[in-house]
Amino acid sequence: MTTEEPGREPMAQEPRAIFRRVLLKLSGDAFAPPERLFGISAEATHVLATQLREVLALGVEVAVVVGGGNIWRGRQAPEMDRARADYIGMLATVMNALALQDALERIGVDTRVQSAVHMAQIAEPYIPLRAIRHLEQGRVVIFAAGMGVPFFSTDTTAAQRALEIKAEAILKGTKVDGVYDSDPHLNPDAVKFEALEYIELLKRGLTVMDATAVSLCMENRMPIFVFDLRQEGNIRRALLGEPIGTLVHAAAE
Repeated sequence: MTTEEPGREPMAQEPRAIFRRVLLKLSGDAFAPPERLFGISAEATHVLATQLREVLALGVEVAVVVGGGNIWRGRQAPEMDRARADYIGMLATVMNALALQDALERIGVDTRVQSAVHMAQIAEPYIPLRAIRHLEQGRVVIFAAGMGVPFFSTDTTAAQRALEIKAEAILKGTKVDGVYDSDPHLNPDAVKFEALEYIELLKRGLTVMDATAVSLCMENRMPIFVFDLRQEGNIRRALLGEPIGTLVHAAAE
């Protein structure tokens, strides 16, 4: 039996994250100025960095896969060879990764960038075991250059990397607060799902992640949490289990 000192309030219990290690998937739009969605905004990147520092304070190990759509999208050049256009997109993700690394290091967060395309002067090569060691030492690991080969999206990269580093969930930051049965920007009556099974997501053709990524997560029972990244503090809220988005999960056994 314990006793409290007279006049002293009991200590509040520290909030606990529901996952120990996660992979955060960021689109290139997360790095862009909100008014034009092109280029890299120092302010937007700083906001991302401070949110990741909040997550580390919870004791969560965080890896990040970044897109490059704020700099280059292959579909912008339909006349270009698809493989070459994809390689340009990989280089765009490296630019975003370095920008995020700089923002994190400026606020005291130890960070490593690992690239699937060899560029030893600016990033480590992607080595899963080394990435895990960095995470265990409290570093944020940023995965750049996608899978290192054309025809694979950064969504598929996120699923693959999450499995290889033994993450417990993928956090997918988007422009909406979850998964809806139709586009909420076009349909004011769109219905939001609090939870959804992978197979239902695929059947409905909902574009949370591409079908290859979702199938990979479904096969390996890797949960995906979809939430609005634009609201500051939402990464932390998602990890504390607050109902701010949609959980895509496996069917109950």
